[in-house]
Parts: sequence; C-alpha cells; structure tokens
Amino acid sequence: MSSASTFATILERFFVERMRQQRHASNHTIASYRDTFRLLFAFAQDKLHKRPCQLELSDFTSDLIGSFLNHLEQKRRTGAQTRNLRLTAIRSFCQFASLHEPEWCAHFQRILAIPYKRHVRREVNFLSREEIEALLVAPDRRTWIGRRDHGLLLLAVQTGLRLSELTALRRTSLVLEDSPHVRCIGKGRKERCTPLTKQTVTVLKAWLKEPTSVNADVLFPTSQGGPLSPDSVQHLLRKYVERTRQTCRSLKRKRVTPHVLRHSAAMELLHAGVDSTLIALWLGHESVETTQQYIHAHLALKEAALAKLDPLKTKPSRFRADDRVLRFLSAL
Repeated sequence: MSSASTFATILERFFVERMRQQRHASNHTIASYRDTFRLLFAFAQDKLHKRPCQLELSDFTSDLIGSFLNHLEQKRRTGAQTRNLRLTAIRSFCQFASLHEPEWCAHFQRILAIPYKRHVRREVNFLSREEIEALLVAPDRRTWIGRRDHGLLLLAVQTGLRLSELTALRRTSLVLEDSPHVRCIGKGRKERCTPLTKQTVTVLKAWLKEPTSVNADVLFPTSQGGPLSPDSVQHLLRKYVERTRQTCRSLKRKRVTPHVLRHSAAMELLHAGVDSTLIALWLGHESVETTQQYIHAHLALKEAALAKLDPLKTKPSRFRADDRVLRFLSAL
C-alpha cells in the first residue's frame, strides 16, 4: 500500500471507526473536524500543489501544520480559540494514526508537540433581570410565530439549554404535570433533566395546544412543521434584541447570542444563591471549573464579599526617593 493510499485510508477510518463507532461523536463535532481537514487540504493543495487524494503521510508534517495554523490566524483572521479547536482535530487524527501506523509514530509526535495558544479569557456576557424581562415581551404574542418565539426564549433563559439542545427538543421532551421538567441530550451524549418554573409550565401548556402540522413532533417548529435551524434561532433573537433596544438602552452596548441566554440563566441561579456545583449539573458542564467563570463575572458577589471586610487603617502618602538614582528612575 502506497503512502498516499495509506493516508486516505487512515483518514476514512478515523472518521468512521474513531469518531462514529468508538466515540459516538455528535454531528456537530464531526462537522467541525470535517471542516478542519477541508481547510487543511485547501491550504496543502496551495502549498504542495497536490490534491487531497495525492497527499502522503510524509507531507503531513509539523511544518505544514504550523504554517496552516498561522494561516488561519493571519489570513482568515481566526481567533486563538478557533485555532486551538482546529489543532484539537488534527491532534486527534495523529493519535489515531500513530496507533495504526506505528512506524510513523515519531513523525506524528512532532505534530502532537505543537502547543495550544494561550488567549485572554474574557468575562462572560449576560443579561440582567430587567433586560431579560424586556426581551421576553418583544415577541408579538397575538401571532402564532410570536407565541412560538416567546416560549422558546422563555425556555432558553430559564433552563440555560444550549442552542443545539433547544432546536432538538420534541414535544415528548416535556413533562408538565408532576415535577415539571424538560429532558435533553447534551454534550457527550449525556441526558439531563432541567426543572421548569410555574410560569414556564403555563406558557408551554398553552403552546402545546396551538395547531401544528400533521405528525409534527418538534416543540418549536417552523411554519412548515420542521425544526428551526440554529441560524433561524439566531436571526429571530437578533430581531427581538433590535426591537428591545428601543426601550432598553443598556442592550445597545451588548452583543446578545443564544449562548448569552445560557449565561444569563446561570447568573440568575448564582444571584439566587445556588451553589456552583448544582449550577454545573443544571447546565450539563463536564467540570465544575467551567462554572467558576460565572462567579468571576458576577460583580455583585464580589462587592458583597468586599463589604464584609474591615477596611485597612492606612492613609495615602507619596513616595519620596532618598537617592539620586532612585529619583531618576521615579521620574521616568
């Protein structure tokens, strides 16, 4: 078997065996990994003048990968986080290839040695209670679409479901009688239940009585009865945010996305005094450390902690250098 056919075969086995059969990766993850290799092959074809089916294992070098990552940042204006996600896909393939082609193990180790890029971890963006309430009254509930969108937004800010989890909901995902909750399949194919408030239950019960298309099981369908796409949800959210900005001035300074609604749900729980461990379970976080970002972003909690401290008994004073060299350095 030639080196080129080996590369193509390993790549196919990587997606079929490792991603689908062994890891049961979600369609979203597979699409992300697929797009990484599409971008890599386009870059390699430009640099090596070889079609993807002609690439050999020897072409898949650390220099090529390093140049590709620099290309993503410099030419495509990709951020450090996206750059690291692309590298994760490549590293996963290299680990798989090392097991099936051990004679190339040292070759792939050079690629695996490429480090992730560190980046600034900005504080999470979220909506205040006033902004949430203003957003929820934006849909025109005199129309079918307005009632659908109001129910979707209310469920999003109350449960903190991810966008992919929201669009995948079915009517059977809801339990609205005893211990009302919604079931979803989250990251890592983990099923979790999220309780619902009385207000949310009332809105959803009314929504379930709305007329639907024949055999439509989607909880928040399009007018044709199919599931809303992620782009559709982002579009409707932008529409209502623009409408809300006319009356809620603080929203003019914020970029609101479906994930911001998820952050807002977490901050509401945190503000209510819910322990971060329970919030992690609520949101389906793999690690409690992920939930700590909300504590860092909650300024009110920090101010409350500051208020409990006794102020230091000290007075302001000015530093005066007693040495000519120190005076020179202080003047710089």
